Amino acid sequence: MRSPRTLEVWKLGTVNYLKSLKLQDKLVSERKANRITDTLLSLQHPPTYTLGKRRTDHNLLIPEAELKSIGAELHYTQRGGDITFHGPRQAVLYPILSLRSIGFGARSYVEALERSMIEFASIYGVKARPGNKCETGVWVGDRKIGAIGVRISSGITCHGLAFNIDPDMKYFEHIVPCGIADKEVTSLRRETDAQLPSEEVIHEQLVTCLAKVFSYDDVVWKEEPSAILDTLENKD
Repeated sequence: MRSPRTLEVWKLGTVNYLKSLKLQDKLVSERKANRITDTLLSLQHPPTYTLGKRRTDHNLLIPEAELKSIGAELHYTQRGGDITFHGPRQAVLYPILSLRSIGFGARSYVEALERSMIEFASIYGVKARPGNKCETGVWVGDRKIGAIGVRISSGITCHGLAFNIDPDMKYFEHIVPCGIADKEVTSLRRETDAQLPSEEVIHEQLVTCLAKVFSYDDVVWKEEPSAILDTLENKD
């Protein structure tokens, strides 16, 4: 019989992308040293484009010099996947998990992230599916609603998933989302007739779906982990 497993969830609100990278790096080091339990960051970002380690700059369709004029930033990361947009009204989850402790390999981990988003979409009557061959993320028909890009270091995960609730879709016009041409991007708002609750409730529902898929026995919510964010900010 396995030991009960706990997931600690940090509700962070809107966080600058670089600050979130620093926080993930810190937590990954702590998880590797077994000083913290599995941890999940629940947040959203200001308008931000991110590129994965393959550096597919050609999928950014706007000159980098013009990004400031549309209120967006560009950051290069060490995650898998292609170019992605993050912004307001998009739910982002960054799991800092030990795959060894939960008995997952890399592929089964990504599939569990997909299932988490699919289960969440079903709450609102939206039938989502995993991507087909050469398609990453989660889709509604031929429209992408959720993105996945992960990094795994010594069995510890970071980066994660982004689910479109009701973002400004104009930002997606400036990229080839996840490097897949001729495919649309969609959102929960576009796909459901249901009335959407507050962003806080939506984030909590998505977290609950992930905790269920990963079979956590207990979820501990940290409402204001502001001290750590303030420490990171002071180091900038």
